[in-house]
Amino acid sequence: MTPDRLERVLTTLNRRQPDLTVITDEVYKSHNLAAIARSCDAFAIQDIQVVWPGSSYRLSNATSAGSESWIDVNTHADIQTAIGDLKQRGFKVVAAHLTDRAIDFRQYDFTQPTAVLMGAEKEGVSDTAAELADEHLIIPMFGMVQSLNVSVAASIILNEAARQREAAGMFDQRRLSDERFEQLLFEWCQPSAAKLCQKYQLPYPALREDGEIADPQAFSQLINNAD
Repeated sequence: MTPDRLERVLTTLNRRQPDLTVITDEVYKSHNLAAIARSCDAFAIQDIQVVWPGSSYRLSNATSAGSESWIDVNTHADIQTAIGDLKQRGFKVVAAHLTDRAIDFRQYDFTQPTAVLMGAEKEGVSDTAAELADEHLIIPMFGMVQSLNVSVAASIILNEAARQREAAGMFDQRRLSDERFEQLLFEWCQPSAAKLCQKYQLPYPALREDGEIADPQAFSQLINNAD
């Protein structure tokens, strides 16, 4: 862990927005999911929500550009469960969906806890999801086509969310909880050690200020005993 790398890790974690997320409702093309994940990382989102009917889920490595290492993907069996969970946690759910009640996405206040809902590639937002959403958002367009690729639309909306939050000073101080910050700091600085801890269900050891394990010998012994 070089000093420059550690500084980048700390800067990124200090800007993460725990009350901003994306829900993808059966977006089934892996390259679209990966592109959305990449945008989430770029615009300071740590957790994304994926409604995925089966157990197999993966990002397209070519499109994600390694973003799967820096964000956490939470899967849900259905859209009702995903939206219900987020609403219980105080999120407003806004769907990218063209309806009579939809507003220009730039008019929405993204400084409040928000989950941006993106529908499937062909079908868009389902009737159930549209009914459960608190707001519907549209991206004004001036050409012949009336829709954008789902990953492009997500990126445009997240860029506006980040712009509003930056203007409100929400990137000026760390917003992750201390516990989450320390967890992610260890996983990002020591990914191999983190996988061993998860494998053997061990707590993460303390880190030094330079991002290295404080007592590597004790950690090695702990792993050897667990193996």
